Amino acid sequence: MITPNCRPLLIGSLPITNHQQAADIILRYTPEIPLWPQLPKNPREGMVRQFLTGFPGLIDSNKGFWIDTEAEDFAVSMTAFYEEYMAVEANHDLLKDSRFRLAADSASGFSVLLDTLHLRKHDSYTVKGQVTGPITTGIGAKTGQGESIFYDDNLRDMLVKHLTMKGCWQTRQIQQRAKIKTPIIFIDEPAMVSFGSSAFVGITRELVTESMTEIISGIRATGALVGVHICANGDWAPVLQSKADIISFDAYSYFENLLLFKEELTSFLQRGGILAWGIVPTGDPEIISKETVTSLLDKFKTQLNQLTALGFVKESLLQRVFITPSCGTGSLPLNTALDVLEMNSTLSYEIQKKFMTP
Repeated sequence: MITPNCRPLLIGSLPITNHQQAADIILRYTPEIPLWPQLPKNPREGMVRQFLTGFPGLIDSNKGFWIDTEAEDFAVSMTAFYEEYMAVEANHDLLKDSRFRLAADSASGFSVLLDTLHLRKHDSYTVKGQVTGPITTGIGAKTGQGESIFYDDNLRDMLVKHLTMKGCWQTRQIQQRAKIKTPIIFIDEPAMVSFGSSAFVGITRELVTESMTEIISGIRATGALVGVHICANGDWAPVLQSKADIISFDAYSYFENLLLFKEELTSFLQRGGILAWGIVPTGDPEIISKETVTSLLDKFKTQLNQLTALGFVKESLLQRVFITPSCGTGSLPLNTALDVLEMNSTLSYEIQKKFMTP
């Protein structure tokens, strides 16, 4: 079992285009728990497109991407998808060369990181992977008629299974190539707390819960710890009541909102849930520039006291906390992104020294 002990952890994206440079940066700031870099400045590495490679009917052009459900062979493609899905679900050894692998055209950061770990004989505590969640992907990916695929029952079912196996593929590769028994796989899904808003009309709590439950359970079955990363605010009950092992949240902006769900949060922590505490801001460069390790340490202390007031022992709670930025840094200027990573790493060290050293 993984014990976080306030180790630093990152969310994924960086504002550069070179994967080796990104891997070097990640190993500099989070050597114990590196993750593979997502570089949205590269074509096909955007949050929605990145994990669609291998999905039936996917069309890429200089005008964008979409799912061509009206192609003559689409029904045949769907049948082939389900046949392959059932085969790899029954035998995870078949995942390696399946359609569910992370391809070089959209996620070469994965292989770059694992190759780097191997070449340098780098000893990691664990390794983190990630996949965009089904609601965010399903709303953003559209058919040729401009309709979000999440609203179509058949397309949504395929998408959920597709993303599940993208996570399972990562788990197996990390286990085999990096010799990590228990990888961490995050599902990046800000929409999980946003259903019911105008942007997600028609998406019910039941649809959200059903989709996320299938993905979380599927990835956990391969031996990974599964986290859900949410950098938004809304109804936290579904994610806290889910089977997720880790909840990654924007503590800088929304900590008090999370505390409103006292009963669900208490139950999550009592069952051994882990918090990825997003205390370092990433949204606004001006706000980032005003913060220091000292100011963030004070903020963390205040929040920790609020949480322990619910009845948790501080020492045991800290053992189940990762220190993270509130979100990825892919949209920031590079210097600002590096400032975030530096603050996150140093803050983690200071928290361990101040609160966990006997």
